[in-house]
Amino acid sequence: MSLVIRNLQKVIPIRRISLRRRIEILQKILNVQQFDLGVICVNNKNIQVLNSTYRQKNVPTDVLSFPFHENLKAGELPQPGYRDEYSLGDIFLGVEYIYQQCQENGEDYYSILTNLLCFGPTNCAVNSNLFISPDSKGSDSVSSL
Repeated sequence: MSLVIRNLQKVIPIRRISLRRRIEILQKILNVQQFDLGVICVNNKNIQVLNSTYRQKNVPTDVLSFPFHENLKAGELPQPGYRDEYSLGDIFLGVEYIYQQCQENGEDYYSILTNLLCFGPTNCAVNSNLFISPDSKGSDSVSSL
């Protein structure tokens, strides 16, 4: 199905081709390539507005996921009945925040971005929580993608 990547910020460079390849690999690993997915890259200001609006936390964050399907149990994939329901949802990446955290912690920006991307589709596919903001530290297992 479709994968839409939008870069709505100009603060941090995004390698869209590399990003698309990494997401497609993750979709195959998670067996969700038949679902639509939106990935939107935003700056600190915009991720803070979203975080404040939907989580009542008036601070920037690294990732917010908006699953299309609700009430899924962990490990459960959506069972869409209609073509319009083949969507995982949208993932907003606070790339400016992610980049700043990587600079402070001496981490590789693109590896951490991949880690967060791994979390995002997983959350959209198998988590009933509306928003999750994981700690970007400690997820080294997929940094080689």
